[in-house]
Amino acid sequence: MFTTTPSSPAEPAVPHAGGVSEDEFRTALSRFTAGVVLVTAHDPEEGPRGEDVGMTATAFMSVSLDPPLVMVSVRNGSRMDELLERQPHWAVSVLSEGQRHLAGRFAMKGRISDKLLFQDMSVVRGEHTDAPLAVGALATLECRTEQRVTAGDHTLVVARVLAAAAPAAEGGPLTYFRGRYRTLG
Repeated sequence: MFTTTPSSPAEPAVPHAGGVSEDEFRTALSRFTAGVVLVTAHDPEEGPRGEDVGMTATAFMSVSLDPPLVMVSVRNGSRMDELLERQPHWAVSVLSEGQRHLAGRFAMKGRISDKLLFQDMSVVRGEHTDAPLAVGALATLECRTEQRVTAGDHTLVVARVLAAAAPAAEGGPLTYFRGRYRTLG
C-alpha cells in the first residue's frame, strides 16, 4: 500500500536511478484510488491441519475476460509470496466499507501470527481452493496461479479465476486514497 511520507526540508528526496524519489513516487500514486481486497490461501504444509495466510492488497486487478484472469502484486519475500510460490490455489475477498477492520488487521507491519488474525473472523472455505473467504465481502474469487513475474521488489501473480461469487453484501466498496481507507459517498 502507498503512504505519503513527505521529505523534510533538511533532507531532500533522493531520486532513484530513474530520477524519481520514493517520496515523490508514493505521493503521486497516493492520489490514485484503489479498491481493497483480502488475499488468502491455505498452507497445507504448516502444522497438522495446515494454516491460513492472508494479506491486504490494493494492487489487484482484472487482466482478461477470456480466459478469466486476475493479478495481484505481492512483496518479494513476504509470507504470501513464499506461499504462493509453492501453493497455486488462493482466493480474493473484495472488501466492503464495513470491513475496514479486516483491511487494517491484515495490513499491519510486524503483525501477529496469521492463525490469530483469522481466529475471530467469519469465513467460509472456498470449494476449489480451501482458502478462507470473508463473510460479508462484496465479491469473492477463487484462483489458480498461471504465471509469476518479478517486478522490482514485488512479484505479479497472474491467476485463472476458478469461481466467482457476488453475495448480497450491504454497502459500498472499501477504497484506499492518500494513505487512508475510505468509503464512497
